[in-house]
Amino acid sequence: MPTYSIVIHGGAVTMDPSKMTPDLEAVIREGLQQALQAGWEVLNGGGSALNAVEATVRTLENNEHFNAGRGSSLNIQGEVEMDASIMDGRTLRAGAVNSVRYVRNPITLARTVMEKCKHVYISAEGAVEFALQHGLEMEAVHYFETEKARKEWLEIIQQEEKEPQGHDTVGAVALDQDGNLAVATSTGGIEGQLKGRVGDSPIIGGGSYAVNEACAVSCTGDGEVIMRGALAHEVYALVKYKGLSAPEACREALKLRDEDLKGDKGFIAIDKDGHVAIESNTNIMRCAYRIGEAEPFVAVWHEELDKQA
Repeated sequence: MPTYSIVIHGGAVTMDPSKMTPDLEAVIREGLQQALQAGWEVLNGGGSALNAVEATVRTLENNEHFNAGRGSSLNIQGEVEMDASIMDGRTLRAGAVNSVRYVRNPITLARTVMEKCKHVYISAEGAVEFALQHGLEMEAVHYFETEKARKEWLEIIQQEEKEPQGHDTVGAVALDQDGNLAVATSTGGIEGQLKGRVGDSPIIGGGSYAVNEACAVSCTGDGEVIMRGALAHEVYALVKYKGLSAPEACREALKLRDEDLKGDKGFIAIDKDGHVAIESNTNIMRCAYRIGEAEPFVAVWHEELDKQA
């Protein structure tokens, strides 16, 4: 039986290294460590992979330094619209929401949809009403509008072409002591995106996928690129039908029709045999993992992954 393990990410992006100040890097590392610990404690105590990935992503959603939940980006109208999905590799049950406002933890709403709704996917006002019906924790608009997000939004609307920028996401994949896999992914979208825009994060097979017989994978990067490549499902298919390990499958999926699918792409994955994978084509890959009781690994720069390998 493979050892229980968890891998998390706080977004892959290509950015000017000077923008990653020492203070910012320190708070990101701390946030990754806290989220990893939250999920690892569930697994170490014999809990399910599903509970572990939800606990991890909730922690990241509560941290304003990550683009999900409280730290979400603002759309072109200065509003927060959040997307999330969760999937149980044991049963193939899944839940997803998009364009959600007011809900403190969209990943918990996605799980509530999975467990208490006849549908897999609900959106916008309908998703918020569903959250209210089930007593989920809500917050006022100002809770989500951080100083950083508001500053970035102002910079975008002052530009003549008003191009969206950035595409961070958060996610987690886990393998529990019973051999079950699960994935959770959450995002605040792209800074300055059109109202109603939906990225890959809530798309089952796009930004998230988990099947016990193969692997669990969460994507990050350019959502439009990831959706067009159905990249989470691509990783799954490479493991399931080509017999690749999670690291091999992620590396191959990263190169899928690269001439047509240009853009930032990143993956975290765990396969049924316990192989852990972290891959991206960006210079920043905020990520962490822990295998059993081994020491945790935390990275912000992609070069740190190269050194670890």
